[in-house]
Amino acid sequence: MSKFLYTAKNITTAESVSGEVEAKDEHSLAQDLRNEGFLLTSAKQLKVESAVQIKFLDRFLSVPLKEKMVFARNLAVMISSGLVVPRAIKSLAVQTKNKQFKKILTEVYDDVQTGRTLSESLAKYPTVFSELFTNMVYVGEVSGNLESVLDILALQLEKEHDLRSKVRGAMTYPAVIVVAMIGIGILMLTYILPKITGVFQDMDVELPKTTMFIIGVSDFLRSNAILAIALAIGLGLGVRFLYATSKGKRFFHYIFLRLPIVGGIIVKVNAARFARIYSSLLKSGVSVVDSLTIVSKTLGNVYYRDVLTEAVEAIQKGTDLSKVIGAHERIFPILVAQIIEVGEETGKTDIVLERLAEFYEEEVNQITKNMSSIIEPVLMLVIGGGVGFFAVAMLQPMYSVLENIK
Repeated sequence: MSKFLYTAKNITTAESVSGEVEAKDEHSLAQDLRNEGFLLTSAKQLKVESAVQIKFLDRFLSVPLKEKMVFARNLAVMISSGLVVPRAIKSLAVQTKNKQFKKILTEVYDDVQTGRTLSESLAKYPTVFSELFTNMVYVGEVSGNLESVLDILALQLEKEHDLRSKVRGAMTYPAVIVVAMIGIGILMLTYILPKITGVFQDMDVELPKTTMFIIGVSDFLRSNAILAIALAIGLGLGVRFLYATSKGKRFFHYIFLRLPIVGGIIVKVNAARFARIYSSLLKSGVSVVDSLTIVSKTLGNVYYRDVLTEAVEAIQKGTDLSKVIGAHERIFPILVAQIIEVGEETGKTDIVLERLAEFYEEEVNQITKNMSSIIEPVLMLVIGGGVGFFAVAMLQPMYSVLENIK
């Protein structure tokens, strides 16, 4: 079996499609496509290259998304200006200020100079250049349309960067408040409360359970500071280890999807990312099945991956993507299925999904703008409840003493 990059036209709608597929020869490919209702217009057999060797340490490299975004945009501009790929890579390696990224681009340049394709060279750094990135570059190389594909990729990375920045910005305020609240609570329990408990001991009265609980926590933190720190670190590592497991990740993702406010943001963010990435891949000439496979690996939530994996299997059996997506209204809004159905009927799935991505990106933008005003009352209630509980626990014994005096 050989791999072919092909373009074909739908016999009924005259819609052009392209992709990569395995076939015995070009005649078999044409026959397979005709059986599916397509007429083969061009086919290019791809060379089977040896697997790219990935160094062990290269798996742990990481580069900011903004650096990769600028790289893709500048590389597209340089290629459109007539520079060959090796020279463009070398120029970008010199210009970048990130030392780690400079080292990577220098090694990519050396690989390209020895005859490797750009996509193969980038694939050596899977933690830096995602499967989405390398696949789109690969499609651009074999189709001879690398400049346009890089433009699409740069736009995709820009949108993803904006989306991440907005979500992180919205979560910064509540995170700072929670950390400050925990810090103040520890300070109260370890330094301020012991001075008050001495007064209670002199009173020689029976303390309420709430007061005894707070004093017990305070005594534990002061007497077992190292153990308390070890328990906190152990709890953090335990949660992280549990999150790394398949069952743990499913549990946490299930909880996240059903949290008030947070669940809505997760649904809209994943809908925007799905629409944007899937649209970009289709525009680049990647087949529907390959596009969905790549998208399933780029979405973080496991439940979205499950749906897209199911979609790949269903599409190969002849089921429309809109029907698969429509069966999962809890994680994909009904609008997503409706828009995909319109795209399937008109043959303009990439265009309608791009507009859908813009719609959900604006939705996320509006939510994140109002996030502080939504979360602030909740935080105030939590903080007020904590302060109130502490105050009541401390004042109750004093009121008891005053009543006994009377």
